[in-house]
Amino acid sequence: MADSELRTHVPAASTEPFADEVRTPTLISPPESKTPPTASHKRHHNGFAPHNHDRGSEPVDPAALSKALEQFDQAGRVRERTPNASPSRKRQRVYGDRFIPNRSGQDLQASFSLLHDEASPATPSRSAKRTPHHELHFQRTEEANKTYSTLLRSEMFEQTVPQSMPHNLSPTERTTFHDPTRSHTPPTRSTSMHPAPALTPSTPHKNLFSYASPRHSYSGQPTPSRTPQSRHGPNLNARSEIYSLSPVKYSSQTMLLSPRKTPRAVAKVPYKVLDAPDLADDFYLNLVDWGSQNILGVGLGSCVYMWNSTSGRVTKLCELPDDTVTSVNWIQRGSHIAIGTHKGFVQIWDAISQRRLRTMTGHTGRVGALAWNEHILTSGSRDRLIYHRDVRQPDQWLRKLVGHKQEVCGLKWNSEDGQLASGGNDNKLMVWEKLNAEPTFKWSEHIAAVKAISWSPHQRGLLASGGGTADRTIKFWNTLISPHGPSSASLAAAAAAAAASNPASLPTSPSAPANLLSSLDTGSQVCNLAWSRNSNEIVSTHGYSQNQIIVWKYPSMQQVVSLTGHTYRVLYLAMSPDGQVIVTGAGDETLRFWNAFKKKERTGGLGGMDSWGVIR
Repeated sequence: MADSELRTHVPAASTEPFADEVRTPTLISPPESKTPPTASHKRHHNGFAPHNHDRGSEPVDPAALSKALEQFDQAGRVRERTPNASPSRKRQRVYGDRFIPNRSGQDLQASFSLLHDEASPATPSRSAKRTPHHELHFQRTEEANKTYSTLLRSEMFEQTVPQSMPHNLSPTERTTFHDPTRSHTPPTRSTSMHPAPALTPSTPHKNLFSYASPRHSYSGQPTPSRTPQSRHGPNLNARSEIYSLSPVKYSSQTMLLSPRKTPRAVAKVPYKVLDAPDLADDFYLNLVDWGSQNILGVGLGSCVYMWNSTSGRVTKLCELPDDTVTSVNWIQRGSHIAIGTHKGFVQIWDAISQRRLRTMTGHTGRVGALAWNEHILTSGSRDRLIYHRDVRQPDQWLRKLVGHKQEVCGLKWNSEDGQLASGGNDNKLMVWEKLNAEPTFKWSEHIAAVKAISWSPHQRGLLASGGGTADRTIKFWNTLISPHGPSSASLAAAAAAAAASNPASLPTSPSAPANLLSSLDTGSQVCNLAWSRNSNEIVSTHGYSQNQIIVWKYPSMQQVVSLTGHTYRVLYLAMSPDGQVIVTGAGDETLRFWNAFKKKERTGGLGGMDSWGVIR
């Protein structure tokens, strides 16, 4: 019966092949298994699957077969997500409309570790707020970053971070620098005389992350094992850290709560710009000076013009026939102005009567530098000579100074101490005592021409000098130290003064003179220097390659403001008599006036009576 049933289901043309398969049956899987039956032969050419030839089998139900196939597919998908395989991310939900990307559902900063707009060096987005035009916003940001760094260092390390020491100090002669942004260096036990490499702090000796319970914590305070008590009662010290409810130490709280001085805002745009045609683009000349009568003198070509800052009038003082103006300098008190010419003459004019008083000779080259000291007029020339001239006497010159090997381009008198500073194209800076024929100091630390020279009005014997393109530094000198064999005490005092002035800009050369207090690399050619009369600040003008004006705070030498606008080297600088305004001149033939220094407003006293100006 079974054979007859099998024949009714199999076509006649396929009888012989199926007869052979009966003799060699295939392996049949159990009916409960979801795994398909194992077949050792290929699918038949007529598209049908081989039948089960077991005599006890029944015909396959199509509905059961479909259900079994569906369960097989589901079992296969489950097997793909076995625990042994790598976990796959959930597919992110697509936000979009007609394949237009929409990023509102994504956190780009978290997904791609992007910086926020304020910390990104790229161009800020248009929707971001613009940085204020003045420097006050930048100064507040810098102050906040510095405070945060100080707080973080104090909380994590306190005084356990070793700092690098300067090259010119050995470990036994280490100087403690009072830098508020860095913690103090602990004393080292090493006796090696080789200095540590700069900018490479050594590894702390103590382990930062310790899971033990040492007797003393790394904050410097002993770890209490029980509540502190005393004979007179419990410890109620409010400054004790065990009773503090703040996450930071008491010292950090004091620093954060201490009042801070608001940075001074300086306008970065000149309040007045004057055209100055034929203003020479020559580094070695000094063509702009502001007199005590509030009159600005400017040398333009062969003429000298005067600009009255009170009335705004421009007056032509003189015109030199067949000659050009190379230097201009006002007397300290009065209306006399000295003019140096290209042919080596020195003329003295009365600005009020606009009359030439005398012409003085002696130089064989152009006179590029002039300096007054009461009735003594000092002139420096391309012929490498410096002449002291007494304008009250009929003689052409009183004393001739020989020291420079190239053109003299900088001269400044210190009237209080009777010292004259001279700089030349031979990279030398010299200091002369009164009318002596030999220099008291002769320094060769600059490696470019020294034109920028200025004496501090706040500290005796403090001299600032600036170098040219190859040098780019501002150096500060103490001219009160004896040059004849300084003692160890004077050397120690000079080192202490240098450390107190600016620890970040100490001279690195071990052979630097004791008079050199500090040196700062500005990154640009230093053309002029001038101290503020109202505050302990100094302003410098620069040439290659920034062409900027920078106001520095002394002695920290932190930038108060950087002023830009000139398109050529800022070769000329002068300050108003009240010390509030500076004027700069450049090869772009413009004069720009800046409100760089403001006087402190008076409080109390007579109140509104100060504004009357005239007592009636």
